[in-house]
Amino acid sequence: MNFRTQKYMLHQRRTQSVLRWSRYLFFAVGILALSYCAFVRLDARFYQAYQTWRFERALKGSQPAIASVEQLHPLPLSTLAEADRARVESAAPEGSPLGRIEIGTIGLAAMILEGTEGRTLRRAVGHIRGTALPGQQGNVAIAGHRDTFFRGLRNIHKDDEITLTTLDGAYSYRVDFTQVVQPEDIAVLDHSDNDILTLVTCYPFSFVGHAPERFIVRAHRSPG
Repeated sequence: MNFRTQKYMLHQRRTQSVLRWSRYLFFAVGILALSYCAFVRLDARFYQAYQTWRFERALKGSQPAIASVEQLHPLPLSTLAEADRARVESAAPEGSPLGRIEIGTIGLAAMILEGTEGRTLRRAVGHIRGTALPGQQGNVAIAGHRDTFFRGLRNIHKDDEITLTTLDGAYSYRVDFTQVVQPEDIAVLDHSDNDILTLVTCYPFSFVGHAPERFIVRAHRSPG
């Protein structure tokens, strides 16, 4: 066996070793990624189940588990100056349960938490700070991930019913329209003198990575 042959065989062994360890590495990374996805989904599912159980108990008059709007804001918002209103509307801590959203036509039922930080939106849908709270007059804005809780919004239609339930009562909305906007188009979150609801998620629904646009659902509050 000459030197060139030995060198070639050594190179082949090294190449095979690198390929073998690369397969092990990619396999391990894949397992970790799948494990993380499974953990996130299970965490969200268990969190939703637990908070829904607490919420149902509170609705039935058991020991309070979730602070109502009245408990968070002892004074009626109508008696507050504009500056004070903005202050109390954002008084709830990040991640505090506010109520539940239900859209029967797309099979959506999820707890609403205060805020839109990463951990909050992994576990529930989030109330966008600075907008009206569920049950208050104005524009109630709620955000959710397109690949989890708000995935069903791709199938929502005009006049579909949306129900927000808090410890202060249940509020029914009817869908007026859907639209796609740019991320910087925050006018959809502007205050309104009417009782409206704005749902926000990323778009397109099938996009991989950080989606470039936002999908908006606008609804008005039904009488009664």
